[in-house]
Amino acid sequence: MRILALIRQLGINLGIWLYCTACALYIINLLLETDLPWWVTLPAAMLLAVLSMASSNDMGKQLSKPKQGPITGKSTDERQPKVPVRWFRTLWGWQVAIALILTFVTGWLVVEINPSKFFLQFKNASGIVSGIFNPDTTALLPMVKALIETIFLALMSTVFAIPFAFLISFFAARNLMPKTWLGNAVYVIIRTIATVVRSIEAIVWAIIFCVWVGIGPFAGMLALWVHSIAALIKLYSEQIENIDPGPLEAVKATGAATLQVWRYAVIPQILSPYLAFTIYRWDINVRMATIVGFVGGGGIGLALQQQQQMLAWRSVGLIMWLIALVVWVMDMISGAVRQSLSEI
Repeated sequence: MRILALIRQLGINLGIWLYCTACALYIINLLLETDLPWWVTLPAAMLLAVLSMASSNDMGKQLSKPKQGPITGKSTDERQPKVPVRWFRTLWGWQVAIALILTFVTGWLVVEINPSKFFLQFKNASGIVSGIFNPDTTALLPMVKALIETIFLALMSTVFAIPFAFLISFFAARNLMPKTWLGNAVYVIIRTIATVVRSIEAIVWAIIFCVWVGIGPFAGMLALWVHSIAALIKLYSEQIENIDPGPLEAVKATGAATLQVWRYAVIPQILSPYLAFTIYRWDINVRMATIVGFVGGGGIGLALQQQQQMLAWRSVGLIMWLIALVVWVMDMISGAVRQSLSEI
């Protein structure tokens, strides 16, 4: 056990110092325009990890420290309570501080943040800004039609996603799946597939379906449908995992079948949150439908891309105001409905 604890402590310290040395090497190579090899990070991190082991308050020891058990009685020890040590007097505190500083500096350099461009090159965006505050109302009718298409695109993708997500979420809930190899396998497979599908943005799915079924709102609907199923599976299954286990155990004790347990013990507890999650997902899909349109998924996003390519900033301004109006209305409606459902 002692050896395993030391290995774990060394591994934690090695991971922290490997990250810090990699960030430091990137900063040095970029700022000094050098070309130091990346392999030097491993021996440097190993040396720092071994040196950290000599300290009694390094990060590895803090994270690998065993948890204290429950108190079983009062102690007769009259010792004074321990005074907490400030972070800057501990090695783990400095490890965290160094990691945070290097992360911030590395992020600044990777993203190429340049505040001067933001403040001194506003003239490049003057045409866009003037178009936003002076929209072209002559194109209102076709843009409203595209906006209606976007709303229904989001609605249909949500409606078609509900039955699939509703059914699959029961198999993705840890507390409903049996603790057998088959139950564990089904749970892991569904969770993994849902995570992978959800991690791929809807705009990527739109590109796939535009090639599959052609450019248009149907491709955008399919993209949002696939992404919505994966997202709702996560929301639905996590709500199932947080239900009160009392009714579940009571129904099981009567000898009820699996479907009966779901019907009488699970569904009554999740119906209201499910409705709230579904409305919230429709709200999200309205916003995502605009982005999906940029790659040919139809709706007002496609019109926005066309107007932007023609540098018709007044039409772009009109579209932006319409999108903002619809999103605001959806926020108000969905917020009011979720509030009402939470009080049921």
